[in-house]
Amino acid sequence: MNSSQGLRPERKSGISVSVIKCDGCSLIYSNPQAIPFDIQDHYGIEPESYWEDDYFNAQSNYFNWQISRAKEFINFHEGMTALDIGAGIGKCMVALKNAGFITYGVEPSKLFWERAVANLVVEEGYLKLAKIEDVQFPPESFDFITFGAVLEHLYDPAEAIEKAIYWLKPDGIIQIEVPSSNWLIPKLVNFFYRIRGTRFVTNLSPMHEPYHMHEFHLTSFKRLAERLNFTIKESQYSVCKIYYFPTFFHPMLDWFMRKTSQGMQLTIWLGKDKKKSF
Repeated sequence: MNSSQGLRPERKSGISVSVIKCDGCSLIYSNPQAIPFDIQDHYGIEPESYWEDDYFNAQSNYFNWQISRAKEFINFHEGMTALDIGAGIGKCMVALKNAGFITYGVEPSKLFWERAVANLVVEEGYLKLAKIEDVQFPPESFDFITFGAVLEHLYDPAEAIEKAIYWLKPDGIIQIEVPSSNWLIPKLVNFFYRIRGTRFVTNLSPMHEPYHMHEFHLTSFKRLAERLNFTIKESQYSVCKIYYFPTFFHPMLDWFMRKTSQGMQLTIWLGKDKKKSF
């Protein structure tokens, strides 16, 4: 099961894992998790084999709306600090730097890190080659921290958020973009699998690219806020790209997902809860 399942996954042979959904918070996760001996076994690949071609096209507006919203939250002024967790090839770091932030990053893939340093003029000292589990920063170092399409890849998302809150300044903001566990499309595909008498689901990809280990619901973050040092400032669902269905159905599906908050992506903005202490 180290590739896309297709319409008849029961005809394939291989190692599979259970996919669990929490009844309390709707978090979806694999159990057991497919954790490699070395992180490079998953992400030590050429960027071109991981991202689609259009990801490499120059985009002057890349990450613009997220930066604009973050600046509103933190009352931005020149010289504020930002941290991009899971920096990839450095596109977000460049956008943050161009927007006036003193920008740092963390990236575990050696090949992604090398591309960011070499091709996108990201200063080597500001981009750490490390997993978030292993990296350290002083407390209250950053005004803005972003997890853009990252948290779903981590083996302990709660630990990563806890570290980020520790690094966040008192009036700072954290932006998180994750796949939604309430996305309509997997529900429809999973229904198709069930009526054919199988127990397969299309959620997650723990055994193959892009190596998603979790999907999240707004309730997932609300429950986590009860025990960690953060407050949810804002949230929204986005439809994004529609997969698996003919383009004829896309306008109807897009409208329905927008009306029912069943889009593919959930964006959360977190602030440090000043009522709590570490």
